[in-house]
Amino acid sequence: MRRAVVALASLGRVRRRSGIYRTAPVGGPEGQPDYLNAVVALLPNTELDEPTALLAALHRIEDELGRTRRIRWEARVLDLDLIAVGDTVRDGPDVVLPHPAVMERPFVLVPLLDVAPDWRNPRDGRRAAAVVAELDSDDVRPSGLSWTTR
Repeated sequence: MRRAVVALASLGRVRRRSGIYRTAPVGGPEGQPDYLNAVVALLPNTELDEPTALLAALHRIEDELGRTRRIRWEARVLDLDLIAVGDTVRDGPDVVLPHPAVMERPFVLVPLLDVAPDWRNPRDGRRAAAVVAELDSDDVRPSGLSWTTR
């Protein structure tokens, strides 16, 4: 994850990083290890203002850091998702914004609140904090890991 944040900094300015959380895997093959989850707020360089270009850059970072795509929801080295781009609402074949499952995933919303405590889904106006209060987020646990220690 630390290497991913360094790579993200090449795409723009990393404004904030959430805590690093540990969660049980959701979906996928049996017997997977816990996942580590975090959210990074990035102010992308101007050439990445278009969400399609930004998502392609995220996929390149995944590839460079060893991600392979074989089985849906299997354990992976890295999974960089584009959760939101400001208040953009988009239903394109290439990018859907905000991420279509963001409001159903406590493992995304809890770290999102670390970097954007007032975030509201521009699609339906719901606040992330209110949704977290309604969801079962007990499985989203601080990992005890920091961005600076190895």
